[in-house]
Parts: sequence; C-alpha cells; structure tokens
Amino acid sequence: MTKRYTMKILLDFAAAHYLREYEGVCNRLHGHNWKVEVQVTATRLDEVGMGMDFKVIKDATRALIDQLDHRNLNDIPPFDRINPTAENISAYLYQELAKKLNQDAVKVSSVTLWETDRACVIYSEDD
Repeated sequence: MTKRYTMKILLDFAAAHYLREYEGVCNRLHGHNWKVEVQVTATRLDEVGMGMDFKVIKDATRALIDQLDHRNLNDIPPFDRINPTAENISAYLYQELAKKLNQDAVKVSSVTLWETDRACVIYSEDD
C-alpha cells in the first residue's frame, strides 16, 4: 500500500478578462476575484516530517499569480493567444507549478480555480 499525503493551499487574486468568440455577456471585459487551490501529493515525508512545506507551495503559487493579479488576462501570454477561460487558466497554473514543485516523491496533483463562490474548474493530469 502506497502512503499519500496531500497538502492543499488556498490563495486568491483579482483580474479581468473577456472571452473571444463567446456569444454572451462574457465577451465583454469583466473581472473576478479568483481563488486558487493547489493540491500537492507526497508519497514520503522529508526528515522534518513534511511532504512539502506549505510555505514552498504558497511561495511558488504566489509568484505565479502575482503576474496575473490586477491585470487584463487577455494581455498576458499565453492568454493573448488562447481564451482566458477558467479551464485554460487552471491548466496553465497546474503546468507552471508542476515545473517548479514536482520532485521524485512530490507532485502537483490538482489546481482548482474558483471563478465565483459557486463555480470552479479542477484541473489534473494522469501520471
């Protein structure tokens, strides 16, 4: 049986966007107070007894979302080319965080992006 420890952090940022070629009001510039949940799974603990320090996960996530905070997402790569949908934003955050955080026994397991208090996308990838 493989042990799993899942660490989860929650951060937020504010940003505007609009959806290109969308038929509806979301094709106009509007903003959200986005919430970002990052889950990291470890299969073993370090010498201190941690899978990954929450501070490490928060710092990596904060550095990434600081680039998005209080901006028009449509002006920022890759969203200047692809629609800044919740789906695309969550995938982007996951992939960028995986580059920074993944190690032998520690992997980003999912990113949940809340667009509103009642609507979110959970992005993950199979091993």
